[in-house]
Amino acid sequence: MAATLPLEGRTVAVTRAETQLGAARQLFEQAGACVIDLPALVIGPPDLWGPLDDALAELDQFHWIIFSSANGVDAVEQRLARRGSSLAGRPRGVRLAAVGRKTAETLEALGAPADFVPPAFVADSLIEHFPVSGWGQRLLLPRVQSGGRTLLAEAFAAAGARVVEVAAYETRCPAGLPSGALQALERRGLDAITFSSSKTVDHTALLLAGSFGENWIGQLEGVQVVSIGPQTSRRCLERLGRVDGEADPHDLEGLVDACSRALRARP
Repeated sequence: MAATLPLEGRTVAVTRAETQLGAARQLFEQAGACVIDLPALVIGPPDLWGPLDDALAELDQFHWIIFSSANGVDAVEQRLARRGSSLAGRPRGVRLAAVGRKTAETLEALGAPADFVPPAFVADSLIEHFPVSGWGQRLLLPRVQSGGRTLLAEAFAAAGARVVEVAAYETRCPAGLPSGALQALERRGLDAITFSSSKTVDHTALLLAGSFGENWIGQLEGVQVVSIGPQTSRRCLERLGRVDGEADPHDLEGLVDACSRALRARP
């Protein structure tokens, strides 16, 4: 008899950027889940490109570029391309650090593998395990325009680094829920909902309020809330009042496992 898949017979809503739902959908479907796409982010340019372009114009003066997301990698590569350059062709001596497997894989695909990836896929681990002292280092931190953590910049600045933190992209809230997600919520057809960032929590709350009014949180009654990591879990507690599972490791594979565990533990 074939083994039962861990999410067989379960319906799971996945909240990510619309352009990034494919990889998550594939992993959840491989685990047996019926996946409901709930795009909660629209990725676009920052309000101003100037600060990033200015930093890239003097890239040879930096020791490290520290990427905390694949979106930041894509944005920097695109802006470098406008200058006739690339991350693979960056000045010698500029090293790359990546928080998370997906970020590292994105760099690898560009022919610019990360020089350092922390053992845990969170910013705190990068700071703890960074291979050199921050003192005297000049660091470029491309990040989301709003809502991102300033922990990296603050910690490296405290260690004596000269940190340039610039907006490389912005994540905005979609206009509304897609019909499939709306129908699943209306008929109480979800077993779990997964969140991959604090912003997906915030935007999902906004989308639910827009569709269901002030009592929107009632639509998640009986639905397991599963988070990709500590910061996202904190936001779940703040906005949703609970979190039923957290990924470990803090990546998509870990999110699938955490979802399976949370559903097994549900009475």
